[in-house]
Order: sequence, then C-alpha cells, then structure tokens
Amino acid sequence: MIKSSLPKILSSHTSDDSIEWRLRIDADLPFFNGHFPEQAVLPGVTQLDWAIRMGCQHFGYPNDVATLEVLKFQQLMLPDSEVTLQISLNSAKTKLIFSYFDGDKRFGSGRIALSSTSLAKVEIR
Repeated sequence: MIKSSLPKILSSHTSDDSIEWRLRIDADLPFFNGHFPEQAVLPGVTQLDWAIRMGCQHFGYPNDVATLEVLKFQQLMLPDSEVTLQISLNSAKTKLIFSYFDGDKRFGSGRIALSSTSLAKVEIR
C-alpha cells in the first residue's frame, strides 16, 4: 500500500452494507506532481489506495488485500474536481466493491478481495 494522503471528504451517506463519500480532489495533492507534465492526472494506484484504506476502515477490516478483480480506470480524474466514491461490502465473499463516479461519468471501479486475515475477522463478527 502506498499510504497516500486521503482526499477531503465533503459529505457521506451510509446504508447497511455500503457507503458513499463525496470527495474533493485538490490540485495541490502531492501525487499530481509529474503525473503527467502536460495534464495532471490522479494516478490509478492512488485511487486504489483510497478505496482500500477508506473501505477497510469503514467496514472494520485490516488493510490486508489478497487480490484485485475487474479493475478498470475508464476516465481521467483531474485536479480540482469532485467525485463520489461508493464502496459496498460483500461480506459472504469478503470483498469490497468500489466505484468512482460523478453523475454519468465513470472514473474507476473494481473489487478488492480481502485476505485470510480479514476472513477471520468476518467470522468473529
């Protein structure tokens, strides 16, 4: 995990097995530096790091990832934008399903399968 600084959370909405955060992607975040000189873009690895850290923290799991599934980055996430990060928990399979979007515009999505360390936590719950 890269341990990037987290974005500014503007609002959140939760239900039993999902959460949505409205995020502000400020231009002064350090990972825009040099990625890319012509047009700054939020790296996919940063988006993934945020989804893992925020999802695991919200649902009470350690940041212990086994595999990533159907990872897609559809559109560029640019500085000084606002996006929604939605994360749902599939507790039966110990997976977090995430999606970054703004209205109809889709930025990135995927599934995060948590490791056996996380599986043990689910069984105790």
